[in-house]
Amino acid sequence: MDDSPRSPADTGRRARTKSQNRELILEAARRVFSEMGFAAVTVRDVIRATPLASGTFYNYFKSKEEVYQALRDEVALAVRPRLRVARRAADTPEEFMAASFGGFLEAALAEGPRFSPRPDGALRFRMDTPEVLAGIAELRADIEDAMARGALPPLDAGRLTAAMVGLGFELAGGLQGPDDAAAAADFAVRLMLGGLDAVSGEPG
Repeated sequence: MDDSPRSPADTGRRARTKSQNRELILEAARRVFSEMGFAAVTVRDVIRATPLASGTFYNYFKSKEEVYQALRDEVALAVRPRLRVARRAADTPEEFMAASFGGFLEAALAEGPRFSPRPDGALRFRMDTPEVLAGIAELRADIEDAMARGALPPLDAGRLTAAMVGLGFELAGGLQGPDDAAAAADFAVRLMLGGLDAVSGEPG
């Protein structure tokens, strides 16, 4: 066994290879989840869609569930800057809610199977990954900022954050197209601003 120290060039090459292999697995998973649905996909299906040896998969992920979560974390990481900019620019409660739900549901629709499982694979979304927790913390900070500048009324920021997160993620599952995403965002905004009276009597 060679215990000699690796050169910086060797270390750099190894890091690039690891990053490339991980992305190959994620890209393959995007395709097979989209084509087959989460429930029907096996780890072997994901491996077959890559040029990698079967054992390589388990150097990066323990299961297809871990791959799926990594894909959703990518979405959470990508959408956060846009949401923050829109929320920080909001001057009224309606603008703040529209920025939050509209931007989030648009991203969920655009990312499709990376964000939401197909109906045949009811996988619950983990809320405890670093990317998701950071996004939730940013939402709370933006809520507190909006309250401080009068864009939101004084409320319990923690409970409002929890309510918005829960509603947003539940509505994001199974979006059927841009019109559906827009209707879901409008429903969320009106529900948050006006309660049940604001959404009663609308079409299902």
